[in-house]
Amino acid sequence: MNVKTLGALAAVALVAACATKPAPEAPAPTPVAAGIVPGSQEDLVANVGDRVFFDFAVATLRADAKATLDKQSAWLAKYGSVNVQVAGNTDERGTEEYNLALGERRAHSAASYLKAKGVASARLSTISYGKDRPTAQGSTEEAWAQNRNAITSVR
Repeated sequence: MNVKTLGALAAVALVAACATKPAPEAPAPTPVAAGIVPGSQEDLVANVGDRVFFDFAVATLRADAKATLDKQSAWLAKYGSVNVQVAGNTDERGTEEYNLALGERRAHSAASYLKAKGVASARLSTISYGKDRPTAQGSTEEAWAQNRNAITSVR
């Protein structure tokens, strides 16, 4: 009887040893907005912000602009192969020449800040559109405030 008991225990042990445990589930992927490619313009807009705003007739960076540019510089550090263009814009008031010059100063102000944060100058270009590319239509203070900006675009 001893041999039968031992045989039964051995069979149970063998079956238990052969049983496979289910593989642990893979961790869920990090949620990414549908269709947004990391390092793309859409990624920059959705996760960082692509524009900074200026007060009337100046190219001096405001505190909120610096905060956005800090996020942009961190994003650019993460995606080292991405090059960007910074476009300076103005509201509709003023002459064409004045607004092109002001837009250029705004683009350079934003780009210089990014360079100071470690972004290589070879990865940055600037352009001024003056008042030719408004983001908000209308001749109101709200529209003008939206149009006084520098917009960073992936190239």
